Amino acid sequence: MAERRKRRFRFIGFAAVFALLAAPVPAVAVQQESAVPVTVPALSNWTPQQGSYDFGPGTRLVADGKSARDVADTLADDLKAAGHGTVPVVRGGATRPGDIVIEVRPGKGSLGAEGYELRAGKRLSVTGATETGAFYGTRTLLQLLARGDHIPAGRTVDVPRYKERGVGVCACYIHVSLPWLENLVREMAYHKLNQLLLELKVKSAAHPEANTWGYYTPDEMRRLVALGDKYHVEIIPEINSPGHMDPWIENRPDLQLTDSDGDKQPARLDVTQQAAFDYYTSLMDEYAQVFTATSWHMGADEYMLGSDYSKYPQMLRYAQEKYGANATPQDAYIDFINRVQAYAASKGKKLRVWNDGLTGANTVPVAAGTTVEHWLNVTEKPSRLIAEGYPLMNAAYSLYLVRGGFHSDTEALYDQSWDPRSFEGEKLTSSDGITGAKISLWPDNGRGETENEVATDTEPALRHLAQATWGDPRPDATYAAFTARGTAVGHAPGWRDLTRVPVTDGTYTFRTAGAGMAATVRRTPDGYAMLRTADGCLEVRGGRLTLNVPLQPGVSATPQPCDAANTMQRWELAPAAGGYRLVNAITQMALSVADDGRLVQYPSDQHQPATWHVTTH
Repeated sequence: MAERRKRRFRFIGFAAVFALLAAPVPAVAVQQESAVPVTVPALSNWTPQQGSYDFGPGTRLVADGKSARDVADTLADDLKAAGHGTVPVVRGGATRPGDIVIEVRPGKGSLGAEGYELRAGKRLSVTGATETGAFYGTRTLLQLLARGDHIPAGRTVDVPRYKERGVGVCACYIHVSLPWLENLVREMAYHKLNQLLLELKVKSAAHPEANTWGYYTPDEMRRLVALGDKYHVEIIPEINSPGHMDPWIENRPDLQLTDSDGDKQPARLDVTQQAAFDYYTSLMDEYAQVFTATSWHMGADEYMLGSDYSKYPQMLRYAQEKYGANATPQDAYIDFINRVQAYAASKGKKLRVWNDGLTGANTVPVAAGTTVEHWLNVTEKPSRLIAEGYPLMNAAYSLYLVRGGFHSDTEALYDQSWDPRSFEGEKLTSSDGITGAKISLWPDNGRGETENEVATDTEPALRHLAQATWGDPRPDATYAAFTARGTAVGHAPGWRDLTRVPVTDGTYTFRTAGAGMAATVRRTPDGYAMLRTADGCLEVRGGRLTLNVPLQPGVSATPQPCDAANTMQRWELAPAAGGYRLVNAITQMALSVADDGRLVQYPSDQHQPATWHVTTH
């Protein structure tokens, strides 16, 4: 796993937010800053007016044209999910007080691809030059309604500073649950983030030998992509290569790079083989059946982590045969990137790579137009990459969150007025050539934290990134005030509280076909359950460890000495017909009952999970 990932992965009371509360004010004070409604990202150019917009039982969503109606339909769904009732969507015509008017007007070019204008008075209108722009206006509206049905009258024109505003999740090796990812998509959209970069494995029909856990089924990812499409979050997939390929080629030694001692390298793809390129592009073809994104991320980071090109003489031979006597071994690596870039382009997709492999030791340049995501301070500085014409995204080390490891110091970044011009190793004076920025979530110590703990850790970083990429990176004088701003807008409509345990603490009998046990249920602080039997607390252990996690299907769950700090003893009681499935919080596999009565973990698409019927003991 990446060295950077090994090095890296508050509740504020409501008092601070009172200074930010939006409410109708006397005319003499109408310009006071306190009249600016509270949102994340903050509104930078709100012009207050007298009066208010009042949302109520008679409110309608008025929209003409397919794009506007699509936005209105999504808003209606979200208003209902947020507890505002059923609001009808009607076609245009005469409006009346209380109406919300959604407009998509391509002629308003000053709003750009994602900006919007919002006007609040007797009616409220949201206008975008595009469907996406109008959609973001409705996110602001939802945040305003999160604090009550009365919105102060006024107007704003709100346009993002950066095109790419993202979150990267390495759902690699380990499996991140689909409900968690769905929550993330909703939260991202609510805060106007537009790009989710997912390093993950989709179960392969063409290469079943690669289907080691944890993977996602194609239908699971199609469901997530559909949600992303609805909420204007582009989901960009990544299969990291030519390094970090062990999830795919651990059972394909024929594709592994061989060192000068004859030892196979399970994490390194042999880029000198045509078969390796064909294998990788066949995976790209399978992903194209699932993902609709216009970009493809190939990672390309840390190919020689812990090693060097001198141990692989075939790399130099390949490069010199193709590019001449002055070629370097790194040219073989760049050649592979460029071949993937050409293949992606032939399928209508743009390529993205990490920056650390671009050390300047190559004579062959990376193909023009490749987006470089900069995380590590190496020889090729951000300013030079921009000067060479590469779109550059800031994926700074300081924005990393690692399970059980480094956590981004969001407060320090906020106090420093961090923005996407601040790269590792260089601060730029201009935003020209910078596409935006993202936070990155890595699972290096897979058992270091549960998903629910990761969600709590991520929340402030997500809001800060949204603010720093959309508008003024420091809209409030203190971090406490900014945190209170986030508390005020709350969670996205449709966000699910995944910390709820469906049974109260107590002792229960768990029964399923072929097995039964009495166990005391105790809710953990992060919202899972520990199951204490007469012999100890139920824990998955044994088998092969990946990222310090027993991810091998078929491994047993057995009673072990209870340890409140041991995340492997935490379980989700997932509702199933007539009972619950027991899903381990870390491995994300459900318990089944083996023929010999043992409790064993399996992915649910490999083995039917047991349904446990729970009664009071």
